[in-house]
Amino acid sequence: MKKKICILYTGGTIGMVPTENGYAPKKGYFYDAIASIRDLKEPGMPEWEMLEFDPLLDSSNIAVKQWNQIGRAIQEHYHEYDGFVVLHGTDTMAYTASALSFMLEGLDKPVILTGSQIPLCQLRSDAGDNLITSVFIAGQGQVREVCLYFGGRLLRGNRSTKSSADGLIAFASPNYPPLAEAGIDIKYNYDVIKRPAESTGFRLSEFSQVSIGVLKVFPGIQFRLFESIMTESLKGIVLETFGAGNIPGYDDALLPIIRKAFDNGTIVTVCSQCQQGTVKLGAYATSSALTRAGAVSGYNMTTEAAVAKLYYLFSQGLSRDRIKELMEENLRGELTR
Repeated sequence: MKKKICILYTGGTIGMVPTENGYAPKKGYFYDAIASIRDLKEPGMPEWEMLEFDPLLDSSNIAVKQWNQIGRAIQEHYHEYDGFVVLHGTDTMAYTASALSFMLEGLDKPVILTGSQIPLCQLRSDAGDNLITSVFIAGQGQVREVCLYFGGRLLRGNRSTKSSADGLIAFASPNYPPLAEAGIDIKYNYDVIKRPAESTGFRLSEFSQVSIGVLKVFPGIQFRLFESIMTESLKGIVLETFGAGNIPGYDDALLPIIRKAFDNGTIVTVCSQCQQGTVKLGAYATSSALTRAGAVSGYNMTTEAAVAKLYYLFSQGLSRDRIKELMEENLRGELTR
């Protein structure tokens, strides 16, 4: 019996058409466009159906509300299909992939996000291959987690990050190998593919609207300018530090701010600005002070994964101490300690 895949068309460059004001999505256009792709009708392909979001979403505007919307669409149709392909704009695709990886509890089916750098209707578009291969991989069912497929590589969703604004290989997974690579054959890397854990079944954990921030450290940063945001309403902040978790020591201005945030109940998660490698709090004197001030390590999580994980944990209604513990634990394959 043929597998059946649901294509969720949320918007993005892949389905845009030229207009007077540049490329823009066109309601009702995209189904006919992909229905005419011969490869999607081949005997070796799974059956597919498409659900189009209304309105179509610009990925720059996607946030918690839209993540929940995508999650609800998967939940509503979870038992009707063998897998899902989510068509999405590239700018925030890694954020959505990370969010869905936490949101979809007990997932036992492929959920693959993809899109394109060039619209399907344009010359030299990368849309066709990304779409066809994503549907094919979803139909094979070898990888049953949230993934991102782009430019010939299948990446774990919460390990991915957008690495190029104009290249056709637009995404990277700096700290985790690809789950599969698409050449003449699809070559799966079974050693790194996540196996679904025993569960009581699939369920959706929607995110709450909580205040999360990201602060990138840079040479000469005046930390006092950011003190005003460290209020009780700020639930979590991702601190992008130098190297393995290092911060500037001039003026001793940051640590009191971190302590203030900690006293206010804010979870401060330390990530690195380096794409490869991991945070090692305490390896240097400039990072050990962060631990004493109450910060936790994000290890080798991407900023996208750290942000999504904070949303997820705060949405569970957990205590601050439990959230601190879980931020340093591997929940969905998002980090390596």
